[in-house]
Amino acid sequence: MWNEPYLETCCRSALHRLTLVGPHGRPPGLKDGPCLNRLTGMGLAQPREDGRFEITEAGLNRHETEILKRHAA
Repeated sequence: MWNEPYLETCCRSALHRLTLVGPHGRPPGLKDGPCLNRLTGMGLAQPREDGRFEITEAGLNRHETEILKRHAA
């Protein structure tokens, strides 16, 4: 049964970009800022002290199951 909040396409893309940038993080002020804020509210991303966003462990798990279509172990 699916019990997680739906991610809009734009937010799914923002989550994927967080995995691509790795430790560099996503800077604030980009077009995906509202999605990064939504992902933060969902616990899938977090802002760092330098203002950039990074993916959380929960975000990595959600990316793997929803975007990469792998089943969580």
